[in-house]
Formats: sequence, structure tokens, C-alpha cells
Amino acid sequence: MSRFLRAVAPVITALVLACSATAYAAGLRVGSDISYAPLEFYGAGHAMQGFDIDLARAIATKIGEPVEISNHTFDDLIPSVQKGTFDFAISALSDTRAREAKVDFVDYLLAGSGMLVPAGNPHHVFNLGALCGLRVDVQRGTSQEAAIVDQSKRCTAVHLGAIHISSFSTDSDGFKAFSQGKSDVHITDFPVVAYLAKSSGGKYEVAGRQFALVPYGIAVAKGNTVLRARIVAALASVIADGSYDALLKKWGLEQGALRSVPVNAGTLFEGTK
Repeated sequence: MSRFLRAVAPVITALVLACSATAYAAGLRVGSDISYAPLEFYGAGHAMQGFDIDLARAIATKIGEPVEISNHTFDDLIPSVQKGTFDFAISALSDTRAREAKVDFVDYLLAGSGMLVPAGNPHHVFNLGALCGLRVDVQRGTSQEAAIVDQSKRCTAVHLGAIHISSFSTDSDGFKAFSQGKSDVHITDFPVVAYLAKSSGGKYEVAGRQFALVPYGIAVAKGNTVLRARIVAALASVIADGSYDALLKKWGLEQGALRSVPVNAGTLFEGTK
């Protein structure tokens, strides 16, 4: 970046935030599926917490609007943004080509998917190919569910057992089934898997490496370019003033840091097909 751009960037950010100050009667309405620690979950006193919750509040502060975050079913978040029920959604939403056809994404973190297994990895799971014939739980409507459905087809194509897939409305419900021994592998976003393993007291471990690395994005309705620009400018400001790094460190997500604020960058991670 040139010296000139470095000098004027903060001014441009301030102008975007100020000049696009559309009023929201009840503040920014934000949807999130509060079942994805450390991204979003309920803590003591049923208080919402997590990286996404903190970031949404930091962005709203920069925009200068109050924010109301509502717990909502994951697979209805994007339709609700499309309908205008929410101004935006932030909930570890992978920015994918299919989803970009429905909403725009302001990307803020890189993350892949991961697999959680009992300590000792009794089924020797190290990649998706090792899941043939096993019981796997996923959250309904996620990119993980689509990946496991595709992998199950590959298993049967080479005459191996199909993957026995259990889909749940929340990731917490899926993990509960796994913890009760009803599934062999719990598959979800890698930051969630890492958090569950770390907080299990040695009962669970991460199997293999994360896969399908994509950016998480804040979902905004197509055509709502004013709000999208405000979020981009606000997030750029949160990154510039160090708040973003502080939140990454707080929740142990430093490896997923983004230093720019791309829009709809998910297609770059899915190739050019």
C-alpha cells in the first residue's frame, strides 16, 4: 500500500461510516445460531458470548448503531437475511459459491472443518475416506453435511459401506449424540472441534487435519450495498485499531486471521469450476 493510501484509508473509512448512516429503528438486527463455541455459545447466566458475538458488537459500535443478536436455526439464517428478518447474520457461515448466489458475504476469518473422535482414535480416522461404514453426526444445512453426503457416495462407489449420517438442527445436539456414543465421529468447523477437544479433559481428540479451508463471512442481503459498505468499513476499522487481534487471541483463533476485508472471496477457495 502506498504512503498516500495509508494516510487516507482512515479518512475514507470514517466517511463511509458517516455518509451512509442509515437509521435503524431498533438497531441492527443480527441472527446467529448460538451453539458453536468458541464462535457463539451461551455462557454463565445464559449470556451470549464467543468470537462472532464480540465481533458483531464491535462492528455495530463502529457503525454507531445498537445491536440486537437473536438465536436462530442455522439453516434458516440465510433465508431470514434474504427476507429482511435480520440485517445480517454472523454464525461461522462458510462463504461458498452456492451461498453467494443468495447473499453477499463480508469475510472475516479463515477456517476449515474438523473431526472429533474419542481419545485414542479407536476407528483410526485420519481423513474423510476413513469414514466409510462409520456413524457420523453433523449439523443440518452445513457445508460439512454436504461434504459427508458426497463422501458417502464415494464410499459406496468403490463397494465400501455408506456413512451413517445423523443430521441435527444444532451443533450442540450433534455433539450430545456423539458424547452419548450414538456416533463415532463428530464433524463440525475446525475451531469448534479444537475447542471441544481442549475442554474435554482428555476425553476427546482431533482426528487428522482440518479440511475444506474457506472464509467465514457476515451474510448481507443482495442489493443492500449500503449496509455491506458500512460493515466493510467498520470491520476494517476494528482490524486497524487492534481490536480484531485482541478478540482472536481471546478466543484462540489467531491462525484464522484475515488482514483485509474481502467480499465474496469464498469462490477463490473453491476453485474456478
